[in-house]
Amino acid sequence: MNNKLLSIAIIVLAAAIVFVNLWKPTQTQVIKDSPDSSTGQVKSEKENIPGADLSEVQEGKPAPDFELATINGDKIRLSDYKGKKVILNLWATWCPPCKAEMPHMQNFYEKNKNKGIEILAVNLTSMDKGTTEIQNFVGEYGLTFEIPLDVDGTIGIQYQAFSIPTSYIIDSNGVIAKKIVGPMDESMMQSLTKEIE
Repeated sequence: MNNKLLSIAIIVLAAAIVFVNLWKPTQTQVIKDSPDSSTGQVKSEKENIPGADLSEVQEGKPAPDFELATINGDKIRLSDYKGKKVILNLWATWCPPCKAEMPHMQNFYEKNKNKGIEILAVNLTSMDKGTTEIQNFVGEYGLTFEIPLDVDGTIGIQYQAFSIPTSYIIDSNGVIAKKIVGPMDESMMQSLTKEIE
């Protein structure tokens, strides 16, 4: 009896792993720039594109733009940071490797924020324990870099954060130079940002 249950559990686990690795969402939210005919200025609109290909998010390709509200309520876009190197980190408060990584990120940020390097630590809010918990975490770790909130989960899906922390090193031209799954330490961040323009 126990062998049968174990066999069933292994089959279910294997099926779940295959499903997670093959599943692609049917819609991806992106930001599209379009001219406003009344003012002649470019305005940004979010669009849902059915069947959007997540393969766009890979090394050597431009990082897809997004707009999110930060923990402080400010709206930021990834494209606001063009001209700077960016570490785009996806994380949650309950994640032990994320907790281990945060002091390294803060130390790295303090040493490099005036050298054209930014950290955007996108909290996967749709999978986290609420804004109060996130604010407590930010206070406890003394984080001073931007904490955008992925409230509806679209950025986590788009940037394939199936295991966290997941980070992307983005060069000053907005191109993804490296994807890292798992925690980074300060020396690793230094090395990865040195390798890119």
